[in-house]
Amino acid sequence: MIPAEIPAKDISLTFMKGMSVLRTFDESHSQLTLADIARLTGIERAAVRRLVLTLVYLGYVRKDGTRFSLTPRVLVLGSGFLRGNQFGRLVQPLIEMCARELGYSVGLAMRDGTEAVYVAQSSQRNARYTFGFTIGSRLPLLSTSIGRVLLAWGDPTWARAVIADQPLERYTAETVLDRDEIERRVAESRVKGASVVKSEFEAGAVGVAVPVGPLDAAEAALGFSEPISEIDPDDIPRLTEVLHRFAGQITAVLK
Repeated sequence: MIPAEIPAKDISLTFMKGMSVLRTFDESHSQLTLADIARLTGIERAAVRRLVLTLVYLGYVRKDGTRFSLTPRVLVLGSGFLRGNQFGRLVQPLIEMCARELGYSVGLAMRDGTEAVYVAQSSQRNARYTFGFTIGSRLPLLSTSIGRVLLAWGDPTWARAVIADQPLERYTAETVLDRDEIERRVAESRVKGASVVKSEFEAGAVGVAVPVGPLDAAEAALGFSEPISEIDPDDIPRLTEVLHRFAGQITAVLK
């Protein structure tokens, strides 16, 4: 969707298609054929071929027979954002301290359209368990603790639209698929200043997250996921307090 403040005549549709091609590569689609990319993007195959070969020429995509995959050069596209916001120097030390105090691996995610994307994560030495989330991993908003905190503390108009219109997807047997119930749980997260989600996105896992930023304007969340068996429910208030303390410090350094 093109933001209303940008005239459609000023948008390069070819560039948009090229970015769509890049976005087709993810953890579920690390190697793709031209036919795969055409199917996933809805772009005709002849155009896909030109776009992909251009990305090969620029060094962002590698060709291996009939299959294509991303190269490490794509990391440069995101590193400018991380360096520009001084994540490595200012945010990462706080993430590591938070993880050490909690004893769990901690991640910072930011809102990106109708998803959340991890932009920082503690090193694995602080983790007893890992669910495979890394920097760049994307999360749905409706069924994760990080997503619900972003909905609860983000722009209310945007949040209502996401809850009303975002496609519902079942990830586990416990995933809530009733929009009214999702809205109720988001409202509860707004009141409590934190979200706790059990087994809705990862079976057997509990996610705990708090907002990073002010009410109605938070665009990031700090949280962790662990096996339900490892978390004492009576300890969640303490864990949440630790997350809040470091979320406040991260908010301060990102201003």
